[in-house]
Amino acid sequence: MSSVFKENTSSVLLIVSGIFSASFGLKGFLIPNEFIDGGVTGISMLLSFTTNAPLSFLIFFINLPFIILGYNQISRTFAIKAFAAIAGLSVVLAAVPFPVITHDKLLIAIFGGIFLGAGVGLSMRGGGVLDGTEILALYIWRKKEISVGNMVLAFNVAIFACAALILGIEAALYSILTYLAASRTIDYLVEGIEEYIGVTIISEKSSRVKRILMTRFGRGITIYKGKKSMIGKGAEVGGIADTDIIFTIVTKLEISKVKKLVNEVDENAFIYCTPVSHTKGGVLKRRPLHD
Repeated sequence: MSSVFKENTSSVLLIVSGIFSASFGLKGFLIPNEFIDGGVTGISMLLSFTTNAPLSFLIFFINLPFIILGYNQISRTFAIKAFAAIAGLSVVLAAVPFPVITHDKLLIAIFGGIFLGAGVGLSMRGGGVLDGTEILALYIWRKKEISVGNMVLAFNVAIFACAALILGIEAALYSILTYLAASRTIDYLVEGIEEYIGVTIISEKSSRVKRILMTRFGRGITIYKGKKSMIGKGAEVGGIADTDIIFTIVTKLEISKVKKLVNEVDENAFIYCTPVSHTKGGVLKRRPLHD
């Protein structure tokens, strides 16, 4: 079995799983109780509640301009997967019945958001999307002209403000909780335990630290030349010394291993970690996402 076939099969399974998870979140939790999500899905739901138009039609129709944007600005393959995922979501919403799970508002907001977010996240792992906002975010990220987070936040603030006027303050507040639950679920599924973390190490035994990281950890490192000075240790009489600053990028699961290896060499080493996003190149374990 070729690697291409395996990759395509995995992509299809992820997208199909995402479609059914999102549909379950919508029909089993959110729609019966008139809660909405953010993004294009939220706009579609708001219009469906106010006009009685079929949600399946609105989701497909409103997402079409974003699919075209994805075709023109990202790639043909990505646009095809996005079209298939959104069309599949529309078909499942229209044709597949799901039981209403609960009428408890807090449970609806949390678990509706989790299932919807899981659907979006699984689809993204498969290379597709279920909401046009994600295509716009990818486009803006590639252009690097504006903060994606700020753009998405402003977009959703406007949606929830409209929801407050149309559905009421309480429904809007629960919808915001739904959106937060969905967002955190998406972040976990897309980044998950493989989220990249930058680790910076400053040690008086930097040569031994470098050696142990390269030989026993098997990960590339970058060395910065720096200077250090400690107050009370002769700083005023030339106490500034050259030092090597070691930097490497790991996943969340690997942080404890790095710290353990460094502590074997220098228990007093200074280590700090920072989140890293949009990595490219180098020797990194890549996450399958968009082509």
